[in-house]
Amino acid sequence: MSSSGHGHTPAAWTGVIISFIGFCVAGAFTVLANVPGFWAGIVLIGIGAVAGGVMSAMGLGQAGKKGATARAQAKARPQEG
Repeated sequence: MSSSGHGHTPAAWTGVIISFIGFCVAGAFTVLANVPGFWAGIVLIGIGAVAGGVMSAMGLGQAGKKGATARAQAKARPQEG
């Protein structure tokens, strides 16, 4: 596993799962030559991207480099007691 936690967040998982379902829907309807179904799958892909972005903005995504550095420094300091 990556030590940086690359993409291991609820926001990333939700966005990817919704987008993957949209990809599968669009692919299935492409084979079936159903244009509205294809575009419904494309819309789902966009919804997945938006859902991941919104969840990340709500704090369920990966913290920026500044936040990660602050957490690492806080762990490195011994507690004063």
